[in-house]
Amino acid sequence: MNPQLEQDLRNFSSLLERTSLEAQKVLTEIDLRAAFKSAIVFEPDVLPETGLGARGALEVFLEKYAHQMTGSAGARYLGFVTGGATPASLMGDWLCSTFDNNAADPVLSITPQLERVTLAMLRDLFSLSDAHSGAFVSGATMSSFVGLAQARQWFGLQFGVNIAQDGLYGLPRLKIFSGTPHSSIFKALSMLGMGRGSLELVSTLPDREAVDIAALRTALEQHGAPCIVVANAGTVNTVDFDDLEAIHALKTEFPFWLHLDAAFGGFAATSPEFSGLVAGMDRADSITIDAHKWLNVPYDSAMQFSRHQNLQLEVFQNTGAAYLGAIGDNPEFVHLTPENSRRFRALPAWFTLLAYGREGHAEIVTRNVNLARGLGERIERSSDFKLLASVRMNVVCFTLTNPNQTQITTLLERIRDEGKIFLTPTNYKGIPAIRAAFSNWRTTQSDLELIWESLAKAVRI
Repeated sequence: MNPQLEQDLRNFSSLLERTSLEAQKVLTEIDLRAAFKSAIVFEPDVLPETGLGARGALEVFLEKYAHQMTGSAGARYLGFVTGGATPASLMGDWLCSTFDNNAADPVLSITPQLERVTLAMLRDLFSLSDAHSGAFVSGATMSSFVGLAQARQWFGLQFGVNIAQDGLYGLPRLKIFSGTPHSSIFKALSMLGMGRGSLELVSTLPDREAVDIAALRTALEQHGAPCIVVANAGTVNTVDFDDLEAIHALKTEFPFWLHLDAAFGGFAATSPEFSGLVAGMDRADSITIDAHKWLNVPYDSAMQFSRHQNLQLEVFQNTGAAYLGAIGDNPEFVHLTPENSRRFRALPAWFTLLAYGREGHAEIVTRNVNLARGLGERIERSSDFKLLASVRMNVVCFTLTNPNQTQITTLLERIRDEGKIFLTPTNYKGIPAIRAAFSNWRTTQSDLELIWESLAKAVRI
């Protein structure tokens, strides 16, 4: 055995204890760490001929890189829609790496069964029926990829073509309609060979990001052929929701596959106050929901749900691998997702669901929304800022009273450099803007006070 490996094997316990102490230090001091900082330029590492051993590698990391790691897992990181990792989910993630099981192997590991158990709890959390099967994937982009791959297969079958087997050749152009699609939808369309240009934007309601149902009806009438509709349950800028029941009603008149991007807005289902926003979610053909957003599990993790596992199997079945055996009536995840090698992403989710239950996760959602509303109220009372949209849930979209892009950029750089909070820029209906996304399990009222203090200070410099 390599001498460094042999030494690390003998010292495995002490190495893990040392690493655990460093992790505890990071977690207990997370509020002291800059929410975001620009990466520095440094000399790249050179592959050593003789390794340093695990302890040596840890020392180099602590000296060279650890202090540059940001506090994005903390309470005041409001960029994108980023959760942290609940204590239970972090425990699950550590054990996931410890056991290091391939989550695709039903013979050698219990992991596929536990993934199904976890997905059943998630269906319950989101009020989805058993008609939806599910699987864990790496994130919202891959979840939408899986859903839209099934939609593509459905489209081909409308013309008697098995696209998974024979390709797209000879078929008419596939159209996709959406009001305010996330950028990941365009990326998935590109990867699937359907093309970004196949997506046609449909008008939204006045001063909203929700699709205008009348405009969608007109688009479907004019197209007059099988197509895909991508609906939103929580848009990025303003957490707006399409009328899912009205869109589903259109399916009685027009042939289309309904894919729902509910990456974080799907968590509205956890709260009686907001569940009406996702009424009709269960009727979607395919659904995207992220876990590393409002479920607050470590990166990378998302779920995809589908009412058409047969089509999913047609697309992703791993044929030609004799060692996998027959597929059977209950297909394993290796036949349902793009990955043959699958990390046990379900375990952190299982831990946090079991640890905090429906009430715990609903409380995170409700608290985040109340904090977002609190920030929105302060902005409305301010002479320096202007609210651009109603605070529907956990994202606050706002700008300066007289905004221009340079001012927005400068303001955000000041906030970033102070290090207490982190916000991202955006553009809302042609106006340069700022968005604050509350989705971390740690964030409380005291953090809101610091957030407002940092904003007020930065705007007056």
